[in-house]
Amino acid sequence: MDRARFAPEFALRIDGAPAPAELRACIQSVSCTTGYEGLDELQLVLANEQLRWLDHPLFKLDTAVTFELGYAPDPLSQVFDGQVVARGASFPSGAMPTFTVTAHDRRHRLREGNKVRWFAIPLPCPGNLPLPDIATASLVTLENLMLPIFDPVGAALSIILGGVDTFVAVTDPESAQKVIRKQANESDYDFLGRIAAENGWDVLVEHDGPVGGHLLRFTSSLDHLQADHTFAWGRSLIDFQPRVSKVGQIATIGGFVWVSAIKMTFVVTLGFDWDRMSLTLSIYPGMVPIGMQPGDYLIDEPLTPTSIPRKLVSEIIPRLNRRVTASANVVGEPQLRAGQVARIENAGEEFGGLYRVTSVTHTIDGGGFRTRFDARKEVWFGSIPLADQGAVPVRLSF
Repeated sequence: MDRARFAPEFALRIDGAPAPAELRACIQSVSCTTGYEGLDELQLVLANEQLRWLDHPLFKLDTAVTFELGYAPDPLSQVFDGQVVARGASFPSGAMPTFTVTAHDRRHRLREGNKVRWFAIPLPCPGNLPLPDIATASLVTLENLMLPIFDPVGAALSIILGGVDTFVAVTDPESAQKVIRKQANESDYDFLGRIAAENGWDVLVEHDGPVGGHLLRFTSSLDHLQADHTFAWGRSLIDFQPRVSKVGQIATIGGFVWVSAIKMTFVVTLGFDWDRMSLTLSIYPGMVPIGMQPGDYLIDEPLTPTSIPRKLVSEIIPRLNRRVTASANVVGEPQLRAGQVARIENAGEEFGGLYRVTSVTHTIDGGGFRTRFDARKEVWFGSIPLADQGAVPVRLSF
């Protein structure tokens, strides 16, 4: 390993300017967390000798903060770009006071206030048509001064689902209102989250690059299945905690669909065949779900031919992808990002192999530079031979 990797370095910019030397000298720890769940966060803990930072104007709310990480003398990687959202202080007895600054990515503005509106294309004939979800998500993102990016597979799936909506709206104007996106007393953050779930998207903020922190990526796991990093127990992994669980798992999800044109109810089920590693779709008339077992999930709300595909996608895929999860710690890895694929070796067949990184936390403190990540083993990786994933049986030597 290059010895330079043992010299971690970071750069902090506040309101576009490098942090003053006296501020850097007071930093006790820096923690940066990015990922799929919640807002990305940067937290600085400062030694607050003589309370010098307590009322300092440098940390006004909404101040822009940029954080870069790496190893000297190599170029640093920008891992966070956001805004100050909170300040706090600690006044312990018999110890140094501290001052804590917390910054979030710019999606925090999407949580401010709820809205009631709808997204449609007005036409004189046949009437209002649903605005595609890609366009709706783009409009909401741009309103909040962020730029949307859509990965190809996720965009294609959304277009297919949206085509069904448009067909129904054109052929059955009375049903058109039901397929138009409505933001019903929701924040922009929750509204985008609902659209993403129903299209099978994950949402990430891109922090690197010249417009880092202003890019909102809507991504599908199927867009990227190749390993970006390789970690091995006994070598690069400081620790590794995988877990397989059937809690919350289902084999089949189903729902009842009423087709008004022919006045019939159909049962639609979507399941997963673990032996063949494939999704199975069944549609049949009636009110009795055939083949569903105790523990399977039956949607208890009325569905339409247009709402059932998105509902099935948003319910079953996240559950399948939570079957095998893991967390790990490695020596600081500034290039590790949520959404990337990690190859885990020396962990056996079940727990070794490819994982999707869902959350990354970089920490620099008195203990050095460490990176912790959470990950999930997605069902899509089942199509890749285990040996190619690095998931091989543990061989004992006597």
